[in-house]
Amino acid sequence: MSTKPKLYYFDGRGKMESIRWLLAAAGVEFEEEFLETRDQYEKLLQGGSLLFQQVPMVEIDGMRMVQTRAILSYIAAKYNLYGKDLKERALIDMYVGGTDDLMGFILMFPFLSAEDKEKQCAFIVQKATSRYFPVYEKVLKDHGQDFLVGSNFSWADVHLLEAILMVEEKKSDVLSGFPQLQAFKARISSIPTIKKFLEPGSQRKPVPDDKFVETVRRVLRMYYDLKAN
Repeated sequence: MSTKPKLYYFDGRGKMESIRWLLAAAGVEFEEEFLETRDQYEKLLQGGSLLFQQVPMVEIDGMRMVQTRAILSYIAAKYNLYGKDLKERALIDMYVGGTDDLMGFILMFPFLSAEDKEKQCAFIVQKATSRYFPVYEKVLKDHGQDFLVGSNFSWADVHLLEAILMVEEKKSDVLSGFPQLQAFKARISSIPTIKKFLEPGSQRKPVPDDKFVETVRRVLRMYYDLKAN
């Protein structure tokens, strides 16, 4: 196995993007193998690399890890992005879980019909501004710290910034009513490792396009239509 983490996924965001974000935030270089054919996927299955027959899969520290949350938790703990004690870790888990719920509404967006995309876009913005962003706005205002948990940069901050940018792709002024989150976005985006990841030419993936959708459908044999919430 490579000394660098190696990521097995499609050449696009999906569930792997948060893993890319967290590794980049930690300043860790990583390699990627993009799945483009069903044969590549079948080879991983037959080789026993995909424990639950699904990707993402990451080779790291002599392990072949699957299950996105397990991978993220390991990276966060390994690179000191998981709080200083059990209470901080619990808060990080709680905030990451909430952000995950919001990001889940966006994950399948590229696979929807044009009509359903319009409905889902409105749904995403409504949920972000009424359920999720108000929570983080209050947390930042109440404790007066630069970060969501304690006084140190953590996985929770990385995950929230990723989510904010994803929702802004649906509505550019979505933070207009959230001054704390506007300042948070500026602060976290200026952290050197994050700033580098946000620059052109990084391993950050663009908004999923039709080619990404078709590749995923072909490799995973997804022939059914998805519906918006």
